[in-house]
Amino acid sequence: MPFELVPKMIRMKIITTMLLGCLFGPSLVSRVNAEEEISFNRDIRPILSDKCFFCHGPDSKKREADLRLDVEEAAKVFAIVPGKPDESELLTRITSEDPDERMPPVESKLSLTTAEIQTLRRWIEQGAKWNEHWAFTSLGETAVPKVGDKTWPLSKIDHFILARLEREKIKPSSPASRERLIRRVTFDLTGLPPTLAEIDAFLADESKNAYEKVVDRLLKSPRFGEHMTSSWLDVARYSDTFGYQVDRDRFVWPW
Repeated sequence: MPFELVPKMIRMKIITTMLLGCLFGPSLVSRVNAEEEISFNRDIRPILSDKCFFCHGPDSKKREADLRLDVEEAAKVFAIVPGKPDESELLTRITSEDPDERMPPVESKLSLTTAEIQTLRRWIEQGAKWNEHWAFTSLGETAVPKVGDKTWPLSKIDHFILARLEREKIKPSSPASRERLIRRVTFDLTGLPPTLAEIDAFLADESKNAYEKVVDRLLKSPRFGEHMTSSWLDVARYSDTFGYQVDRDRFVWPW
């Protein structure tokens, strides 16, 4: 589906995710504040997927001890007691000092960090609430966080950004110049710099929604689709050939 036909709210969600990733990076976005409610999809599922699902996930051929941690009903029967981390076998195993009992096992070359263990403990303490995978849930309203500086936010998104900055005791940067603003958004959405004509047109546009018009133009550009596709091709390990040892052509490029 062309991106311009995607509902506006979903488009903004995609753009917000991209911009937050650029602003804060994955480690800062994923870090959980001590007073914050643990989110299964955001904080727990990634830990279980990275460190546990290989032996206790959906693949029945690799599953150990007939234990599944990817299914709520199975996990809460055998490994997790909501509200009681000290009675949960999951916590017992991942904190055990006995190498024969400790999970993940030594031979897996995997290990949980102290922060990950603490996140799992707090999640169980909070009731071990499970959520369906985000891809299968409908979009819903998220409460706008409260911030100390009431004058800085110009939109609801700004409240989320400022709340995080205030939590980290970081002051927002000064507003960017219009030249820098169009350069940033054009690079973010297309991977290319704006042309001189595009910069001049933006500087000459004194309307209140001048920036929004630039974003809409970039989202409709084939360059945006190419830029998004290049990232997915990297994830899929796309290449034009098999490599220097077996350097035969690969005809994947039409895809």
